[in-house]
Amino acid sequence: MMTTLIGIEEEKSIILGEKLNDLLANYSIYYQNLRGFHWNIIGDKFFELHAKYEELYTLANTAIDEIAERILTLGSSPFHTFTDYLRVSDIKETSNIRSSSETLRITLENLSVLLLKEREILSIAQEANDEGTATLMSDNIKFQEKTIWMLNAFLNNRK
Repeated sequence: MMTTLIGIEEEKSIILGEKLNDLLANYSIYYQNLRGFHWNIIGDKFFELHAKYEELYTLANTAIDEIAERILTLGSSPFHTFTDYLRVSDIKETSNIRSSSETLRITLENLSVLLLKEREILSIAQEANDEGTATLMSDNIKFQEKTIWMLNAFLNNRK
């Protein structure tokens, strides 16, 4: 059994690199959607959501960098083109979405996609004894679960 320089079985490292690239693509589209929401939001919740979307895309940008660096640590190459992101991502890009309820709904859907992918990667990482990837996924999951709760509470308060 061959292992990588960090002691992960090569086969499992390759699988984790592929799954992380899929997550990277989804995060990149999620990030761009948030940028669009930040720029284009209108209405009575403008100030709250304009600031929240900036906070979320800033955090997503950090997550993107951490995921790409983890892919490199595992010995794979991270995607870096929108062609790859759009080809792989389950999250779809949005265009000209301006209402608070619609941007919140899409953000919640996007976060749910990310959570499902992160839970799958967490499981694979734990089986591979890859603490670095497992910790990264666990930290992302914890933050996103709280964000989903908070955004959902905000959205439901508006109904």
